[in-house]
Amino acid sequence: MGLAKYITQTFQKEWKGTQDENHDYKSLMQKRTIEYRKEVKAVVKIAKPTNLASARQVGYKAKNDIIVARVRVRKGSGTYSRPKSKRRPKRQGQAKLTRRKSTRAMAEEKASKKFENTEVIGSYKIAEDGKSHYYEIVLADRDSSVIAKDKELAFLKTGQKGRAERGKTLAGKVNKETNKKKNRKYRKKNKVKNNHSK
Repeated sequence: MGLAKYITQTFQKEWKGTQDENHDYKSLMQKRTIEYRKEVKAVVKIAKPTNLASARQVGYKAKNDIIVARVRVRKGSGTYSRPKSKRRPKRQGQAKLTRRKSTRAMAEEKASKKFENTEVIGSYKIAEDGKSHYYEIVLADRDSSVIAKDKELAFLKTGQKGRAERGKTLAGKVNKETNKKKNRKYRKKNKVKNNHSK
């Protein structure tokens, strides 16, 4: 069994909150989330990834121009203001409204705005508490000669500016697909209603 499998097993135990004779995995996760919650800034640059196995799956490499940032995103739907024009309470459009975007995609956008000269390679979730989600984002300097020489990351040089904002990352692509499916269902419903009205 390799190192990556051991790391993934320990993190799975932390998420489940298992308690063995040797270790109390639940307390490890609790301590970590308490530390993250105390941080003032939502986007923090860190020296090393917390979960090395998932970081490598995403595309992390121990190179100078690749950085890791921890991002905090709050839970729940976004705040929607009540419409000023008159309408029925049913049509106010406040309840059951979602952000139409995953918290992972939002975390990637936050990190890319913070570090302007970098591009998002990928991201993964590390913790969660009652208020917010915590993600680690792997970013790379697009103008670096080290990354230009790397075969796996050389694609960042051309046509990849603002990857997170344009939905080019994995989280962004998933959001695009889900929104497309929702729009298709909505169009079908409207077609059926219009046909019945005629």
